[in-house]
Amino acid sequence: MRKFLWLLLLSPMISFSQNSDSAWIVQHYIKKEVYIPMRDGVRLFTSIYIPKDSTEKHPILMTRTPYSCAPYGENEYRKFWRNHYKTYLKENFIMVIQDVRGRWMSEGEFVNIRPYQPNKKNKTDIDETSDTYDTIDWLIHNIDNNNGNVGIFGISYPGFYTAMAALSNHPALKAVSPQAPVTDWFMGDDFHHNGAFFAMDAFAFYSSFGKPRPKPTTVSPTAFNYTIKDNYRFYLTTGALPNLTRLLGDSIAFWNDLMNHPNYTTWWQERNDRNFMQHILPGTASLVVGGLFDAEDCFGAWNLYKAIESKAKNNNKLVMGPWYHGQWASGDGSHLGNVYFNSNTADWYAQHIEIPYFNYYLKGTRSIDSIAEANIFFSGANEWHQFSSWPPANIQPQSIYLEKSGKLTFSSKKDKAISFDEYISDPAKPVPYTDGVHEYRTREYMDDDQRFAATRPDVLVYETPPLEEDITLAGPLTAHLKVSISTTDADFVVKLIDVFPEDFSYPNQNTYPMGGYEMLVRGEIMRGRFRNSFEKPEAFVPNIPTVIQYTMPDVAHTFKKGHKIMIQVQSSWFPLADRNPQQFIDIYHAKNSDFKKATIRVFHHDSYVQLPILPNFK
Repeated sequence: MRKFLWLLLLSPMISFSQNSDSAWIVQHYIKKEVYIPMRDGVRLFTSIYIPKDSTEKHPILMTRTPYSCAPYGENEYRKFWRNHYKTYLKENFIMVIQDVRGRWMSEGEFVNIRPYQPNKKNKTDIDETSDTYDTIDWLIHNIDNNNGNVGIFGISYPGFYTAMAALSNHPALKAVSPQAPVTDWFMGDDFHHNGAFFAMDAFAFYSSFGKPRPKPTTVSPTAFNYTIKDNYRFYLTTGALPNLTRLLGDSIAFWNDLMNHPNYTTWWQERNDRNFMQHILPGTASLVVGGLFDAEDCFGAWNLYKAIESKAKNNNKLVMGPWYHGQWASGDGSHLGNVYFNSNTADWYAQHIEIPYFNYYLKGTRSIDSIAEANIFFSGANEWHQFSSWPPANIQPQSIYLEKSGKLTFSSKKDKAISFDEYISDPAKPVPYTDGVHEYRTREYMDDDQRFAATRPDVLVYETPPLEEDITLAGPLTAHLKVSISTTDADFVVKLIDVFPEDFSYPNQNTYPMGGYEMLVRGEIMRGRFRNSFEKPEAFVPNIPTVIQYTMPDVAHTFKKGHKIMIQVQSSWFPLADRNPQQFIDIYHAKNSDFKKATIRVFHHDSYVQLPILPNFK
């Protein structure tokens, strides 16, 4: 999905005002395309949009991307006028977009999530921080009328390059904004969640993005031709992961890396940029931005903020809105799928946070006292709130227990007799991650209706009575399950759901029956073999009760009075996550014949989800 981000963000129909903006930008800016030399002699292709106004000096705002700085040609302008980025041009920012090393028109070799080298000894010791430093240095010494202040921002993979830029420590770099940043492709971003492989996203992405690029080019790689347009049926029919590998051939280097690094070893750990945030200098401010319902990098936004906060001594702030991946830059943040937020949250963010932030740090204009440490939108309540820390200091962790007869309670009434719920997890009929038939992975599944799953016999459902008062959650969830399985491995998916009243409806929004809607607030998967260690997986002993505990990404949500809290538990989430053979084998090299049914038991009283309750929330 990420490779289409800019297309998605820049695709609305052009209105009269957009035509006016586009004409203004072309009249008031010149575009230059240059090759900027790096310390090792490699040159990076860079598009620079420079104001014609020479009456004052201008700040530089840059994005480094593997997705192309297109359009190419000095008479071809990027469509800044289709979203809030046009404001930066109206305020005479110098806008810079660079193809990173080894991508598109830049020279050199591309390395996915290139590891950071903190101890560089010579000019051949390069990484994304050195490329950023060299780019900034060239820009401030070669672009006329710049004021010596540089900011960097980017969404998704460019969010990773933005976090790396913060470690460059160039004195001209004043502010960065990693947005939906890639941080850890094993623990929670994109291609793995708690060790479970997100095969659908990885295959869709690397089947085109991962193709070799032997020399600079402006030509996009061809996409994979899916012969079956129903992605559930495509991945089920294709079968075990080696069959996907055969479809790709042997030229996709990083796909092969994914297949050959099944555990959280040093190879993965050195690609986790959160491990290095202590190297940010105090003079580089950071604004981490993400979406509560980001299907790709929700983990990255929450956890990069926390890493910077705990390791660096800079001015660090957080923004989380009710958004899909990159929705804050789309111009419309009024809803996601069937769920509405009562305002255009994307426009509010642009005007009240991002634009004032870069104006302050790069131009020295206006105060940003109105931007708090943590600026968080709470779904359910549909309100922005500000905090001096995240999670809020006054949250009160409280467990909600899975009980008999599908009950969910805040007080466990443990009986002497052991009780449990049981289901058969069948890899031949995995639980779908969303309802309906889809060719590509949807982004709306993150807050989608879960009623389709509640009807399946292999999904356990627990819910409270209608709430007598609002309950607000602010922070990470902890899933604690006591289980037994009849085989030696299994996955566990826990979903926190807001059940709407039967008479609920949105004014003037009648396209979907919202009465009884089961809104996914947060779902997360855990590959059972990693329950004790992500570095050293362990088999289950069949039919022996075992505890599985894991942290789910933060939530900011209010369950309103009259709503119900629901928990669903299942052992597949397909084809979002790959199927577990339910045997303790190398899943990345498994055969179709290796997949077995498993009997799963979830024990009452000892299974719960710990909720971060925010008391007296107004």
